[in-house]
Amino acid sequence: MSVRAFIGLGGNLGDTRRTLEAAIARLDGHAAIRTTGRSRFYRTPPWGHVDQPDFINAAIAVETSLTPHELLDVLLETERAFGRVRDGERWGPRTLDLDLLAYDALAWHDERLTVPHPRMAERAFVLLPLADIEPDFFIVGQGRVSALLETLDQAGCDVLP
Repeated sequence: MSVRAFIGLGGNLGDTRRTLEAAIARLDGHAAIRTTGRSRFYRTPPWGHVDQPDFINAAIAVETSLTPHELLDVLLETERAFGRVRDGERWGPRTLDLDLLAYDALAWHDERLTVPHPRMAERAFVLLPLADIEPDFFIVGQGRVSALLETLDQAGCDVLP
């Protein structure tokens, strides 16, 4: 059985755009993942710790036969392959950040994973790329992407050429 999932991508260390392109290609090359949509790239201001370089963010839609936890494991392994070290610091600089934003209409929470991503409705850097793919997507428990985006400050979020 195949389900649709959305993945957020971001980074701000190294050649970020090249890293994001390579990460998308790696995920698409996985036997159980097929990319079905992708956003433009956005330059966005840092979140949390503001004394760091701007981020580049994007999103992809995928069809997958993986369970949510299996997909999370693939995302974490992909981050490691691109030099990401999860040291416990939140919102700090990183080579690659992959977030499972939504997994069909599943609402799930355990010690490893919460879907939909619990804070995505607060973040223009997540919703702008997601709106490129599917602005009418309804995020379980949060609302429609386009409506949520209208409530957010998008200052400093620019589409890259």
